[in-house]
Amino acid sequence: MSTPRISVAEEADIGEIWTVQRAAYLDEAQAVGDPYIAPLAETREQVGAYLGADRILLKAVLGGRIVGSARGRGTGAGFLINRLAVVPDVRRRGIGRALLAALEEHALRALPDLESFALVTGRGGAADLRLYRALGYTETGRERLADHITTVHLRKPAPGGAPEAPVG
Repeated sequence: MSTPRISVAEEADIGEIWTVQRAAYLDEAQAVGDPYIAPLAETREQVGAYLGADRILLKAVLGGRIVGSARGRGTGAGFLINRLAVVPDVRRRGIGRALLAALEEHALRALPDLESFALVTGRGGAADLRLYRALGYTETGRERLADHITTVHLRKPAPGGAPEAPVG
């Protein structure tokens, strides 16, 4: 398999990124029995809002096709990562890992005073958590949103940022 090309998304990519996001999160919606989870309820316009000044939206392209995306935004001294998405037919090939690493690099360049990265996953699946932990994220808590949905909050200090606060 060739390596995906990761770059900053443009306005012309929004429709395809929105489709990628919907395809990527469909299995999560099926697992929890809820077709209205946030990534599936989001509009194309909400995805496009990540082209703003304090936001970063990346795409992964493989063979001329967008196969993944990741986005985030600055939150003071932190950077909140959300909607890491890889289409099902190319998962487990390092695309999510590459997207997350590239998003962190972009954030560090854009926000020189960055102290930490944070993300929230609704999946809480072993593979997702294994990826985040392998990339230096530690769990800081869980939040039950509904009987069928529990989110997992994770954090990672930015290089040169504030040290990791103990959990508990």
